[in-house]
Amino acid sequence: MPDRPLVIVTRKLPDVVETRLRELFDARLNLDDRPFSRDELIDAVKTANVLVPTVTDRIDRAVLSQAGPNLKLIAQFGTGVDNIDLETARNRSILVTNTPGVLTEDTADMTMALILAVPRRLTEGAILLKGNGEWQGWSPTWMLGHRIFGKRLGIVGMGRIGQAVARRAKAFGLQIHYHNRRRVAPDIEQALEATYWDSLDQMLARMDIISINCPHTPATYHLLSARRLSLMKPSAYIVNTARGEVIDENALARMIENNELAGAGLDVFEHEPAVNPKLLKSDKVVVLPHMGSATLEGRVDMGEKVIINIKTFLDGHAPPDRVHPAMF
Repeated sequence: MPDRPLVIVTRKLPDVVETRLRELFDARLNLDDRPFSRDELIDAVKTANVLVPTVTDRIDRAVLSQAGPNLKLIAQFGTGVDNIDLETARNRSILVTNTPGVLTEDTADMTMALILAVPRRLTEGAILLKGNGEWQGWSPTWMLGHRIFGKRLGIVGMGRIGQAVARRAKAFGLQIHYHNRRRVAPDIEQALEATYWDSLDQMLARMDIISINCPHTPATYHLLSARRLSLMKPSAYIVNTARGEVIDENALARMIENNELAGAGLDVFEHEPAVNPKLLKSDKVVVLPHMGSATLEGRVDMGEKVIINIKTFLDGHAPPDRVHPAMF
């Protein structure tokens, strides 16, 4: 490994992060913030010592099969790593790291914002005023939404973010329920006053709001399938700030259009950046452009983790955020 290894970064990062990368490494930055094409990704893995991709870069087997012998580390700028073929990386002795933990509070904040926004019709009201709609003033029966206090919130995925959502929701008076691969520790359940459901199907049928907070893995692809969505009450809402692939988006759009679900708050989509047109047109759906973790503080924290992982690896030690294929 050269004294100043070549580190190729696929997207524009906060200025303070890029400055530090330049100080420490031979950093090739993407100042235009234009997503890399497939050919550019292949060229990057051929030449880099360290690749710093983001969750939108598809580092699959075909790309990794052309990696040069100098590529030893993929330091993902992001928590999810479903865009990287971890098995192929391991077989080629390429270490993969990510940036867990730093976006928990930001994502939980956005989840709570959507939990409030959808039942209370916040964007409908805002659009009406900003769209020069004719508002005649307050009326007892106009723009009625639904109270969230006392409602049942079902959290799918009770990891760091799910627990952070539960803490916020509990403060708003929601009843906390959850489904997870493993039941959380009794002290966490007690603190959150959370009820565990071993059966996702049974939980879905009884909740007023569902929040998706699990990672996208082969096991969670379309976890909320058309069949499972049909188990939910017609008066229920669904919020997703995790990954779009966890929900069958076409089925969700169809059910909302047919009044089989009350609405949705979505920050992620199955085929990003494309969004199902039915979801975009529906007044019952709040859509955001994957901005759940979009705070300056969060992005800088992510960048610092990337730098620590690279520096630790180059110093001959195990990076703190090494990803093991069995984890995902």
